Amino acid sequence: MAVEYLKKADKTAATGEQDVRATVQAILDDIEAGGEAKAREYAAKFDKWDGEIVVSPETREAAAAKVPQRLKDDIQFAHDHVRRFAEAQMEAAHDTQVELRPGLVAGHRNIPMGAAGCYVPGGRYSHVASAIMSVTTAKVAGVDQVTACSPPKPGEGVNAAILYTLDLCGADTILALGGVQGVAAMAFGLFGCRPADILARPGNQFVAEAKRLLYGRMGIDMFAGPTEILVIADETADPEIVAWDLVGQAEHGYNSPAWFISLDHDIAKKVSDLMPGFIAELPEVNRTNAEAAWRDYGEICVVGTREEAVRISDDYAAEHLEVQCTDLDWWLHNLRNYGSLFLGEETTVAFGDKTSGPNLILPTKGAARYTGGLSVGKFMKSVTWQRMTREANRDIAQVTARISRLEGMEGHARTADVRLEKWFPGEHFDLTLAE
Repeated sequence: MAVEYLKKADKTAATGEQDVRATVQAILDDIEAGGEAKAREYAAKFDKWDGEIVVSPETREAAAAKVPQRLKDDIQFAHDHVRRFAEAQMEAAHDTQVELRPGLVAGHRNIPMGAAGCYVPGGRYSHVASAIMSVTTAKVAGVDQVTACSPPKPGEGVNAAILYTLDLCGADTILALGGVQGVAAMAFGLFGCRPADILARPGNQFVAEAKRLLYGRMGIDMFAGPTEILVIADETADPEIVAWDLVGQAEHGYNSPAWFISLDHDIAKKVSDLMPGFIAELPEVNRTNAEAAWRDYGEICVVGTREEAVRISDDYAAEHLEVQCTDLDWWLHNLRNYGSLFLGEETTVAFGDKTSGPNLILPTKGAARYTGGLSVGKFMKSVTWQRMTREANRDIAQVTARISRLEGMEGHARTADVRLEKWFPGEHFDLTLAE
């Protein structure tokens, strides 16, 4: 059957993006030139905060005392899962070496970065899970110094639960800074921190743009946009579960895409009918976000075959991809482009976002075509090395010299020539271009 859209989005994740580059660049330049004093000025201007920037041990302890024990237990529960999954990833990251020919040994090493900066959003929603996912993963990867920053609230400071979580996960330094000024402080090594080798975790559009502008001077985890969900379901799916999973992601923001690919027309129609009522059950701010997201970015597509569903899904390359169909192994082995995959109605994006273990910091806006989510590998660099005997130079140097001369790079060729002359005196080698 032809692909049929019961609902087609008017907008995409890139629609309506403000050009904030000039504003963000000006703030970064200002803070780089003015240092900590300028960062404090922006904290006062944007965060309405003039208290301590580097969160003291005493403030950390006071925050822990404010967190109820049940919440502490829940945070520890999630932290254990995230840590254990990251540790399993570390076990799979092996150093290696191989003898390519007699006397020539080459290899690679996985070396942790020296310093990481983790941004933890704390505006409308207090992202405890983001603190767990970013800091824990960096520490398991072996990063020497992990700095975290989170927006303080006027007269209060950083959210107590976020502070407790950052402390539990091992953040070496915590900065009470939000927005571009927080990113800049971590990037430029202000307030006693080492300049970050990598910046992790998205924030609002200004934070995302700051990371983009700094990329190259340091690494970043990924370019991030609004969160996304795509659900694929067949006739066995429960339309209420599908609808609630779509609503659960749409509440993130007015521009959060929620897409549904159905292999059954009746399921698609039931989900479409359920969405407005489920959205109406949300609290005010969440409801407003979800209404706008579903109105402008929501889609429902009906397809005839699972192969067609895979093709369309891979074109979307969604951040979160749920499959509520039979034969889940088939979907696991055939889907290619996604940030994280949730197989079966027993799992859902919210589990991955909060507690189950794999990282919630994932590629958006089609980036899943070429990258995965945050992992220990993002906090390490895979570097190569080689060692060679003099005898191995006999062949390697000759071929290198000839290829270099083919490319017109005589200086490269001479570095090979001089070794042959030193270690094989009196021998003749054909180091010229073939006629």
